[in-house]
Amino acid sequence: MIQIRRVAGLGMAMLSVVVVDACRKKPQEAPAPVAATPQGPNQDSIRRAQDEAARRAAEEAARRRAADSAAAAAAAAAAAAGNLRTALTAMVHFDYDQSDLRAEDRGILDAKIPILQANPNVKIRVAGHTDERGSDEYNLALGQRRAATVKRYLVEHGVADARVETVSYGEERPAAQGSDESAWAQNRRAEFEVTAGDQALRAP
Repeated sequence: MIQIRRVAGLGMAMLSVVVVDACRKKPQEAPAPVAATPQGPNQDSIRRAQDEAARRAAEEAARRRAADSAAAAAAAAAAAAGNLRTALTAMVHFDYDQSDLRAEDRGILDAKIPILQANPNVKIRVAGHTDERGSDEYNLALGQRRAATVKRYLVEHGVADARVETVSYGEERPAAQGSDESAWAQNRRAEFEVTAGDQALRAP
């Protein structure tokens, strides 16, 4: 009996030691996982690359705008020069057997004057023409009177005499073929040719 008590007491003592020891030891917490560092270029490198790409794109866009603007300006200048040349070479016409200027033809000459004044290096040739009626000699003289009338009008309105040359072709160079009033009216004319200074025409 005494032996059984001893064994029981010993068992209780051992159980107490185990319980006390278990109370002393607290379970340790597992360490928090550490985030893996991403591999590859850092954020500053990426930002610099993006900034450089944006700068190059902006420069290219600016270059294209400048090129487009220059092309548009050149086209406008060419169109303007073409319009000025058209005005300088516009013909005037005359009534049958006449060398006097008609009102509508004075308007055509008036459009030439400011262009000639704005371009002092420009020189022109005025060619007088007639229809087929009349002798060759008469028509050459009539064509010359028509050219001279045009020149006189331009000179009286400020164009230097030396800048305007005259010539007559009489009936030799018809603008329209035919022997009716429609053809004759087109052939009674003075034509204009720019002979110098039209490389870079300036608008008045």
